[in-house]
Amino acid sequence: MTIRIATFNTENLFRRPKAFELENDADRQEVLNDYAELVSLLEQPVYQEADKERIAELVVKYRAYDSDPQNPPLIYVNQTRGGSAQLFRKTGDKDSPTIEVTAKGRGKWSGWAELTRTELDWTVVRNTGRVVAEVNADVLLTVEVEDRLALARFNEQVLGGALGKQPYPYTMLIDGNDPRGIDVGILSRHPIRSIRSHLSELRSKGHPLFSRDCPEYEIALDGTSLWVLGNHLKSKRGGGASLRLAQARRVAEIYGEALDRSPYVVVAGDLNDSPDSEPVEQLLATGARDVMSPPVYTGDPGTYGTGHSLNQKIDYLLCSPELLGLVRHVDVERRGVWAPRTFKSFDTVTSKATEASDHAALYADVDL
Repeated sequence: MTIRIATFNTENLFRRPKAFELENDADRQEVLNDYAELVSLLEQPVYQEADKERIAELVVKYRAYDSDPQNPPLIYVNQTRGGSAQLFRKTGDKDSPTIEVTAKGRGKWSGWAELTRTELDWTVVRNTGRVVAEVNADVLLTVEVEDRLALARFNEQVLGGALGKQPYPYTMLIDGNDPRGIDVGILSRHPIRSIRSHLSELRSKGHPLFSRDCPEYEIALDGTSLWVLGNHLKSKRGGGASLRLAQARRVAEIYGEALDRSPYVVVAGDLNDSPDSEPVEQLLATGARDVMSPPVYTGDPGTYGTGHSLNQKIDYLLCSPELLGLVRHVDVERRGVWAPRTFKSFDTVTSKATEASDHAALYADVDL
């Protein structure tokens, strides 16, 4: 039996944070950094005066009080309406308001900050579907998916409906720790026998270890089990090197535990680091090997952007030794990415605005 195993960072299926639409990388990063700072400040049990001033500054900067659906802000603070359990009071002119943080700490108000999302253009949604359809994997690890219902709707309405392909009979996703709705799910043509989640594991100071999760999906294959460890490690944006390393070390432990249950284990997903980085080296030290390692694969080394450079290699299928020995073919589906000076995209991918994702899909055929 030959099965195709794949991983694809979809960059969301239907809805994406509005900040991601900014063309300038520095502008996007500024929003994400400010959002992370605001969330961190809001989680403080007691707000010092300096905290209150900075919260108010960020609320004003992003119009985080404005719920206008015609012109939504990049960041929005969703708080209860009326009563005393509010974060701030807004007074003054509509276009230049004064924000006074009235809550004394996290326990004194109800609500949260969120990155405002916008609907993706249908062309983008369809191009994402084209990538998935062209790869036609038997087991596909999906990275950056809004939630389980979005994955199910994409499977049924885009793959099975608009594109006329056979939908996957098994879909699953466990909501993770990232408030942006970029979770790790799976599409499978084989039964999902069991699921294990690690989203509740903590690091120092009680913070979650995994930025999203490291879900373990057990796929039933004619009497044997394939364990897929789905990952989306901490991004390099805004630092995070030490956290990414801690996550990789724990994934290495989880991999070892899975190997005790079956010889067929794959660490799949977006590791957000290159093969020579310490986090990836921690995983390779377990004996797992990347399917893009020669001589199995001889194409361009990267999976992100143009894919020319090894530094653009951030998506992985790391197979256990016995599983790697059964790999017969490896390839990368790049046509959903817009890189006109490097390779030919789908005819419906005509710009960065219409690309399915800036990640390519990586897949491997395995004879079991």
